[in-house]
Amino acid sequence: MKKFIELIQREFKLFFNNSVLMMLFIGAPILYGVLIGHVYQQGKVTEMPIIVVDEDSSPMSATFVDMMNDNESIKVVGMLPSLFDSKEIAIEHDATVIVHIPKGFAAGVQQKRVPEVTIFVDGSNTLTSNTAAMAVNVCAMTLKAGVQIETQMKQGVPAKIAAEQYEPFKTTMVRQNIRSGNYLYFMLPGVLIIVLQQVLLLGLALSFSSEFENGTFVELAQKMRNPVGLIFVKIIPYILMSVGILILYWGFGKWYEMPLHTDFWWFVLCTFVFMLAVCFIGVLVSIVLPSQLKATEILMVIATPAFILSGFTWPSSLMPTWVQLIADVIPSTHYLRIFRVMFIQHGENYHTYKGVIVMAIIAMVCFIVAIAVLTVKIRKVTRR
Repeated sequence: MKKFIELIQREFKLFFNNSVLMMLFIGAPILYGVLIGHVYQQGKVTEMPIIVVDEDSSPMSATFVDMMNDNESIKVVGMLPSLFDSKEIAIEHDATVIVHIPKGFAAGVQQKRVPEVTIFVDGSNTLTSNTAAMAVNVCAMTLKAGVQIETQMKQGVPAKIAAEQYEPFKTTMVRQNIRSGNYLYFMLPGVLIIVLQQVLLLGLALSFSSEFENGTFVELAQKMRNPVGLIFVKIIPYILMSVGILILYWGFGKWYEMPLHTDFWWFVLCTFVFMLAVCFIGVLVSIVLPSQLKATEILMVIATPAFILSGFTWPSSLMPTWVQLIADVIPSTHYLRIFRVMFIQHGENYHTYKGVIVMAIIAMVCFIVAIAVLTVKIRKVTRR
């Protein structure tokens, strides 16, 4: 046990002697937490710039413009007399929507010729464009209702009956998972979880590969020939330091006033299984690939697209099957789903069982393979 503790202390010394690794492991969570937190601190999209092309210049079109200005989600930043150069002007103002009110709009409404208002949506950013387009559409529907009710009242239909004729059925909107509508609560934890996975993978990529390259693996193998013990010697310091990172993340949640309420101990268990799966992947790659550069490159390939493949922001059901299979091998895919169920959807713990089991399987498979490969390398070294 004393030798085991000495080896763990040795790993801490190796970590703090590597300035690049220390900056990466400690600096990245702080940097990403502050950066992403401030980017999404407002929490929801408001006052999205839009361009209005008003070729009618009538009181009705002016009312429509006023309604759009009154909507908190959008803001009219430009009024144009025609569509000429409207696209370029929209790019200058970062406007994702152009609303075209055609000439003769008011007259067409009054004469029941059904004029057409065209909404041009720039889909380069689905979040902002969808928000702005929905807001414009709400204003248009409200204007339609007002015009139709007013027209029927002019024909002698009482206001109450006109409203009932216009609205043949009622629409009720029930908003669930309100936290996912706040991009601070939705985006910050997701990105920080990926950052934790990445720093663990990159740190452990150097765990055994640095020993092989520096020629110190022989010394390490002589001190402890048990492959299981060696693996835990390498991962325990990173797990302990990850606890500090998780406390830092909790501090970010308090700082940005994020409601983080769930079953604490079950979430701790899920987090522990996640960290084990990530650590065993990192250790396995570091054992198989004795080059620090190659091990880092391989794990970077795994870590970089993890957030995109996880299905956290884009449904995994819309991805090809082979992409889903790749995503299922990455622990963060399942951990992010667990996080969403527990913190955003407020689901019961049994909804997370599948994710925990899959992460446990990933951890066990990588652990067993790592033991087998490391056993072979220890035998080779001791024979020499």
